[in-house]
Parts: sequence; C-alpha cells; structure tokens
Amino acid sequence: MSMFGGIDAAASGLTAERLRMDVISNNIANVNSTRTVEGGPFKRRYVIFQPREAQESGFAGLLAGELQKGKGRKNRAGEGVRALGIGVDDTQGKLVYEPGHPDANAEGYVELPNVDIVTEMVDMITASRAYEANVTTINAAKSMAQQALNISK
Repeated sequence: MSMFGGIDAAASGLTAERLRMDVISNNIANVNSTRTVEGGPFKRRYVIFQPREAQESGFAGLLAGELQKGKGRKNRAGEGVRALGIGVDDTQGKLVYEPGHPDANAEGYVELPNVDIVTEMVDMITASRAYEANVTTINAAKSMAQQALNISK
C-alpha cells in the first residue's frame, strides 16, 4: 500500500466514525422519546460498515487500479471502510406503568425507547478512539512525507 493509500484508508475511517458518532448522538438525544413520526417509541439506530474495494478508494485506489489491472485486488485488507446504511434495532423497549401518559396503551403501559445510555456511551468512546487513531495515522503519513522531502535538501 502506498503512502496515499494509507491516508485514503484513514480518511474513509474518519468519515465512517463521524457518521457513527452522529448516529450515537441521535440515539442519546432520543433516549426519552416515546412518540415518533413513524409511530411508537424511538428505536435505536446503528451504522452498518463494509470494507471498501480498491475501485471505490479515492486517488490511491484509482492509481492502484490503473497499476494493478486484472490482478485481483478486490476485497484486499487495508483499502478503507464505507457505511452501507443505518440499521434500526427493532427490539422492544422497557414497559413502564404510567396510565396517565398520552402514549400509554389500553393497560396503562408506556413503551420506552430501546436505547441503553451505558451502551451508547461505550459505543461513543470506541468511535471517538477510532477517530483519534485515524487522525494519528494521517498525521504520521504527513510527517513521513515531510521527512522524505527534507532528505532532498
């Protein structure tokens, strides 16, 4: 993998982890939402990731594709990641007895969102650490490129 390939893979990780942090933030913001536009309580969301193929990568993938035509570079490790979509967790939330609540069912129970704040915070920390790791990778590649340019002086 070239230096630009490493930067490209880390940049795709930055984009993916940013989306993951946005989805987690939305889950936390809706931890008490018992009514949504779709009807019913808020359902937890999560991001579905998939490894990128060489042809999907940016500049480095284009360059590698030109250099490696027909060499079977599909699904090689280290090409980066992309988000396939945002999934919805359909597990039932906790039922709480509140007969006076506007969203209570006939028996007086209200279904709360299936968002667990502890799980969301752990996911946020892991997404934040992954984001930091990708930033460190890009900074290291920049430093190596700068040192390579300084050799010629």
